[in-house]
Amino acid sequence: MSSTLIPTDVVVQAPSLLSDYSTSPGWPDWIQEMQQAAAATFHSLPMPTRRDEAWRFSDLKRIDLSPYVNSGFPGGSCDWQARSLGLDSVAARFIYANDELVSREVIDLPPGVVLQPLGQAAVEHEAVVREHFMREQVRLGSAKFAALHLARLATGTFLHIPKNVRIDAPIEIFHWVEGENVAVFPHTLIVCGENSQATVVEHFLSADGQPALACAVNDLHVGRGASLTYVTRQEWSRDTLCFHLNATRVARDASALALQANLGGAYVRTENLSRLLGEGGRSDMLAVSPGSGDQFFDQRTFQEHAAPHTTSDLLFVNALDDRSRSVFSGLIRADEGAHFIDAYQKARNLLLSPQAEADSLPGLEIQADRVKCTHGATTGAIDPEQIFYLLARGIAPREARRLITLGFLGDALKRLPSDAIRMFLDEAIARRLA
Repeated sequence: MSSTLIPTDVVVQAPSLLSDYSTSPGWPDWIQEMQQAAAATFHSLPMPTRRDEAWRFSDLKRIDLSPYVNSGFPGGSCDWQARSLGLDSVAARFIYANDELVSREVIDLPPGVVLQPLGQAAVEHEAVVREHFMREQVRLGSAKFAALHLARLATGTFLHIPKNVRIDAPIEIFHWVEGENVAVFPHTLIVCGENSQATVVEHFLSADGQPALACAVNDLHVGRGASLTYVTRQEWSRDTLCFHLNATRVARDASALALQANLGGAYVRTENLSRLLGEGGRSDMLAVSPGSGDQFFDQRTFQEHAAPHTTSDLLFVNALDDRSRSVFSGLIRADEGAHFIDAYQKARNLLLSPQAEADSLPGLEIQADRVKCTHGATTGAIDPEQIFYLLARGIAPREARRLITLGFLGDALKRLPSDAIRMFLDEAIARRLA
């Protein structure tokens, strides 16, 4: 086992987010060139409006970037390792605070696995990083914010699993933000070689509950016959503006399962693109979002079947209390020649308050024959008979509502292959509902 702690008792003056642009130090020239182009793209693209179909029903008044500043080292002498409580057994653990790597611990990784800061990997494994780093087009509306992410990218995590290698225990990555109006840009690049297997769990956490901006991107590339489980637990502060953008590529006979647990944030925009590029490929897309107060979950998805005999299954569940809102807009597309596919898409919304609101827009675009595609959405309140059943057994009304909500959200968690991760998220959601 190897462990490295990096001191965080230095405070760096943070420049404005939207001015004084300069490339991040430490990146190789080819990434700095990408950053310069991304900065120009960010400033050239307009802010979204309600006339944009990709932002239909969004609350655009919440998207104001002017208060935020680039992050520097967090102040104080926080013990980030002690605060980063996750799974009991892991293969490795990385901890970031304000986009600085403050701790890395490698416990049990098989030979050949590369787990490095992205800047180091961009030099030592340039060919692989060049091939996969932010190569997917941002199609679901947030091209401007993806450009901001790249322009301001300071660090990230690179994981490469070689052919025929299996990592039995999960890899954990923690991202902390500390300070008022600090902006962070977490990035994760995972490349799974042929017939490999891995599980990665990322935690996005606020250290002090201050307003912040989080613009996170992950690139997941699952090679032929490989299997990847990718889980995110998002508990930013309730005053945080969040963008979480995902691009997943699935090769022949490979499988990718991704689950997002959205427990924090004020306005949370998630965009999930899954491309099935080879026959026999499978993608499972899951999300659980318990909302309260005036939280807004803006969820956009795209399941693209680019090859025949592929399968995708999406289940997003939202439990909305108080004045919280959700928007789900998802598209299943069967490309020309993508015959004999199975594609499923369901958004389920539980309204716990008369003021809560959910809008769902599932969609299909079929350019192939002999396909099986199902999409739909449900919205409703708790069944009074369920409440009565629990009350008759001596359970208080408030606890009865909580138990029913946990069961509703648990439908997505049941699909996780790991009992340990499922139990961990169950407990996190239970704390959130309490």
